Amino acid sequence: MHMTFNLFLKTSMIWFIIALLAIVNGFFRENILVGMISPNMAVPVSGITLSMIVLIVTYVSFPLFGKHHAPTYFVIGLQWVLMTLLFEFIFGHYVMGKSWFSLLQVFDIMKGDLFIIVLIVSLFSPLLVAKIKKIL
Repeated sequence: MHMTFNLFLKTSMIWFIIALLAIVNGFFRENILVGMISPNMAVPVSGITLSMIVLIVTYVSFPLFGKHHAPTYFVIGLQWVLMTLLFEFIFGHYVMGKSWFSLLQVFDIMKGDLFIIVLIVSLFSPLLVAKIKKIL
């Protein structure tokens, strides 16, 4: 495994782009999609959209990663999951003022929230893209 500080900075910047697009996706969901379809449908559609955004950004930005072995791509995905969870809980609680209980509701797949799917896609997208690009 070869996760250099330079690679960490690059993948952090890519995560920030994903995070900005996730915020735009959430804004679109709350201000447009909910009005077009029911809130019960808007949440899963938004989760699927965000998963696609993660895959597309990973694919487009992949040349910045360089060639590595599978464990490094897994660590990049793990980095993104940890950054996402830290952002979700720290920003959500301390900036947005959401309760810890309400923040945990993003894991309720039975209510249509696909955040767990987004995390899984984030975890495995670097590995998946490496396979698609025939690097692994």
